Amino acid sequence: MTDVRQAITEAHREEWARVVATLTRRFRDLDIAEEAAAEAFAAAVGRWPTDGVPPNPGAWLMLSANRKAIDRLRRENKPKEVEMFHDEPPEALGAIDDERLRLIFTCCHPALAMETRVALTLRMVGGLTVPEIARGFLVQEDAMGQRITRAKAKIKAARIPYQLPSADDLAARVSGVLAVLFLVFNEGYLATSPDTAPIRHELTAEALRLARLIRALMPEDGEVAGLLALMLLTEARRAVRVSATGELVTLGKQDRGAKKFAVPTNRVADQEQKSR
Repeated sequence: MTDVRQAITEAHREEWARVVATLTRRFRDLDIAEEAAAEAFAAAVGRWPTDGVPPNPGAWLMLSANRKAIDRLRRENKPKEVEMFHDEPPEALGAIDDERLRLIFTCCHPALAMETRVALTLRMVGGLTVPEIARGFLVQEDAMGQRITRAKAKIKAARIPYQLPSADDLAARVSGVLAVLFLVFNEGYLATSPDTAPIRHELTAEALRLARLIRALMPEDGEVAGLLALMLLTEARRAVRVSATGELVTLGKQDRGAKKFAVPTNRVADQEQKSR
């Protein structure tokens, strides 16, 4: 049972953003994507302890989430949307045209307030729960839930596209995205939830991965390079920030002679392959 729980935890860490991003592309609705993804993980919690962990957890979760989304559309009597999904041809993705990168540009659209962008990104890309996000913002859970709901409704009503900005708009949009990425990284590096580990590596790793993608999109941009360098420098000392008993170690007490955490260079493709 412990192994199954660990498998579900790892699947959530590795697959949440991918499932949500894929559903967002297919159904063009953040609310449907989030709900279907959450239901798929809930189904895993109920079935994997008895059926066993599937050989490919990501594929199982994606298939389950697709079915949940289609079931919702049918319940809401939207046959045209279901038909469009079945008739949709596969969308070719380039080396950098990453679905999760498109998702974060959607969540970080300038039409949304900065705090809303961060909260929405933490929920949709980071997979944090509403209570966790609320604690990080020092607000009530209901207020945070309403903020995220309004943000998704605004994206839908304003028909904010799920895509990377054009080359002409990219420079104007990237600063807001970088600010959100740094805050996501910071949430992982200084986790605010008392129910989680002091450092949430899944958040820092995803922030780094997305920052590398943006760096590949804009190799000459100094702001992008500077943020990535800062994040890598910070991540390099992660191994000595937590004691053997799981407690945070202050800078003055950290072992400066300890072997530093090895931060890989820009190996996005390798990371993607391993996560599949």
